[in-house]
Amino acid sequence: MKILVTGGAGFIGSNFIHYILAKYPDYQVVNFDKLTYAGNLDNLSEVAADPRYSFVRGDIADINQVKEVMAQGIEAVVNFAAETHVDRSIHLGAKEFVITNVWGVQNLLDAVREFKVSKMVQISTDEVYGSLQLGDNKYFTEDTPFQPNVPYAAAKAGGDLLCRAAWKTFALPVVVSHCSNNYGPYQFPEKLIPFFIMRASRGEKLPLYGDGQNVRDWLYVQDHCSAIDLMLQRGRPGEVYNIGGHNEMSNLNIAKIILQELKQPEELITFVADRPGHDRRYAIDASKIERELGWRPKYQFAEAIKETVRWYLNNQAWVDKLQTRQSEINQHLK
Repeated sequence: MKILVTGGAGFIGSNFIHYILAKYPDYQVVNFDKLTYAGNLDNLSEVAADPRYSFVRGDIADINQVKEVMAQGIEAVVNFAAETHVDRSIHLGAKEFVITNVWGVQNLLDAVREFKVSKMVQISTDEVYGSLQLGDNKYFTEDTPFQPNVPYAAAKAGGDLLCRAAWKTFALPVVVSHCSNNYGPYQFPEKLIPFFIMRASRGEKLPLYGDGQNVRDWLYVQDHCSAIDLMLQRGRPGEVYNIGGHNEMSNLNIAKIILQELKQPEELITFVADRPGHDRRYAIDASKIERELGWRPKYQFAEAIKETVRWYLNNQAWVDKLQTRQSEINQHLK
């Protein structure tokens, strides 16, 4: 099978490419990535020389570029390409989020239809569902109505609804996932866990929004990759699958775990003004994908978070390079 992985130089996309090439000796992967600030080909240096892997620089918001790469005999598409950082969607504006997360998805759907691609998997987020109350026993299911509270989530919801419409209108073979918060190797340092790991490793303050009690369901990236693989192989077209790690934890507890692992004092935690539209709790009911596709998370949080901390500490050159790049971008945006 020849798979087009859009956004393959990002965090989850690059992990998925590693996963697929390791599991399927006869698969080919085309990585199609715009290489924005979060796209990093260093994530794929270990497979760069593999004849089954190729890279094409391109933007899913450009239909001509999408069609050009699709004409290479693509049989399936997994779309990771997205603007994802919530704070950027709030403070820098939502335009790029709408262009990539909505218009870009429509371009992929149009190309999948034109080139008669056998399956498209749209990677989305539990943030489209909005927020749950702390302390209750409710969970997001595939039937939970969309109630996005920040521009990023609203743009992702728009792309997801276009996928639904493409299935209903054209019977397009598209499957949508809504996953909980991922963690693991190759995650851009602006995200919570790597951000805290790197600051704690230097003895710097860990800033927590609000009271730090916002709860997320944490999913190790390798577990996410295995779920996407199952959706690609056996997911029913037109269906939505929620993917969760069964690891609800507050941001405050995450900070404490990382400090403990790095033998740093909890006094490094500092509370800052909450961000606008900050969802209180996410919790995924993953029983559908477990029941229909036989997926189960393999990694326990207690061990996987230790492995994640070790990975960032052992890959300091990778981190430094990205942080230098991020600093240059931030200076340009001022």
